[in-house]
Amino acid sequence: MNRQRRNPGAYAALAALTLVCSACSSTFTPWESQSAPPMSTSGVPAGYYRVNPGDTLSRVAGAFGQRPQDIASWNQLPSANAQILPGQVLRVAPPPNYAPAYAPAAPQAQMPGGAPAAAGVAMPAPVAPSIALAWPARGPILQRFVPGKSTGIVIGGTPGEEVKAAAAGRVVYAGTGIEAYGPLVIIKHNDQVVTAYGRNGKLLVKEDDAVSQGQPIAEMGSGGVQFEVRSDGKPVDPLPLLAH
Repeated sequence: MNRQRRNPGAYAALAALTLVCSACSSTFTPWESQSAPPMSTSGVPAGYYRVNPGDTLSRVAGAFGQRPQDIASWNQLPSANAQILPGQVLRVAPPPNYAPAYAPAAPQAQMPGGAPAAAGVAMPAPVAPSIALAWPARGPILQRFVPGKSTGIVIGGTPGEEVKAAAAGRVVYAGTGIEAYGPLVIIKHNDQVVTAYGRNGKLLVKEDDAVSQGQPIAEMGSGGVQFEVRSDGKPVDPLPLLAH
């Protein structure tokens, strides 16, 4: 059923993603949702997720860059450890006019064993996932991953060119609910790794589809494909993970 979109509410940013356009200093995330999300191809609205066998609340939260306690609150669940069942539909994006009741504290560097590090000691970089990824498209790198400034890369190419799954997995989002990204696909590969493919011209898969590595999942749009990798909910540089 089609739903007419209303003016989107202000959502808390889940992660920064710099776009190669005139608004490249703005931050977005593939897991944001509009206040009146359109229906996705599987019948689940954008900003929602249908639970699959083996999913837990913490794993779903990590895949979508959220806190388990927030998802529990948005879905009226008793706690962040609440059991979820296959087929259950969860809200995974903030509801309209949501304002966090907490202010995230600045991360404090810690030494092995949990002791705080001395001032000026940088925290170790996130550990990259142990997964080999195939290139979703072959073309020039129009945007590179820069920690703290961008959370993905943009690969150029010809409009209509196939965009392929970087690894085998399951499609957890396929839709156009986020205007800044156009047609978008998000694939969950395992409990740790999720990849996102944005700014496509046309989608070739739908939610809950199982895909193999190298399978076409979309057709490239005019601005190339925006490719992001998340490990345990944190963005990592895709380039070292891509097979050369």
